[in-house]
Amino acid sequence: MEASKVKEGTVSINYPMLSKSNYTVWSMKMQVFMEAQGVGEAVEPSDPEVNVEKRMDKMALAAIYQGIPEEFMLTLVGKKTAKVAWEAIKTMCMGVERVQEARVQTLKGEFESLMMKDSEKIEDFCLKLSGIMTNIRVLGKSMEESSVVRKILRVVPDKFLQIASNIERFGDVKAMSVEELVGRLKAHEERMKGRSEQPEQQQLLLAKKWKGRLDKSKIKCFNCNIYDHFASECDKLRRKKKHCQEAILAQLHDDEPALL
Repeated sequence: MEASKVKEGTVSINYPMLSKSNYTVWSMKMQVFMEAQGVGEAVEPSDPEVNVEKRMDKMALAAIYQGIPEEFMLTLVGKKTAKVAWEAIKTMCMGVERVQEARVQTLKGEFESLMMKDSEKIEDFCLKLSGIMTNIRVLGKSMEESSVVRKILRVVPDKFLQIASNIERFGDVKAMSVEELVGRLKAHEERMKGRSEQPEQQQLLLAKKWKGRLDKSKIKCFNCNIYDHFASECDKLRRKKKHCQEAILAQLHDDEPALL
């Protein structure tokens, strides 16, 4: 009985508000909300030849009006259908066709030139690429997810080259999602991290152990032939070097009148 009430009841939706800088996210949310209410076909029809029911169109138009500020209202005067109003908002926010095409080319240039830094996290870099891909799609241009996968495999740092090569050779790149690729790369990074830390720890332990066992009483200095220290620690050698430096400075000082 309780489940039926949930099924038959209505869900309250707070529509996002459009601004001058959030059209991409706004349009994505609006489409999801309108589809949830069963009026998404009014703005993005699956079959353009089929006429939209009048009630559906009015409900979609009402949803659009709930998601735009007052300064946008006057621009929609005379737009009698939800689709026409939707396209008008898109044109205002994204520009006319030529501007859109130029924007697409700019985004594609950013996509191709974007490189991953050695210190950058793989998930952060993938979010940048996915954001560019989403903006291209919003502008009406198709872009497959496999393009993002191939891009990531091309620009990963050296520590990922082995796993990237294996994925390209044996994996189905066309069917692979960005999330699956990120998961594989992160798993590889963790395995390599564990392997690289182990030798370093072993070396530190060995150095510490060796230092603790070292008996300098059997160490003979190659400079003074005295036991209990290395040549690099020899006080006699240090005094000798200091004496040579002072002699050179004194000689330069004595030669100054002749030079003048």
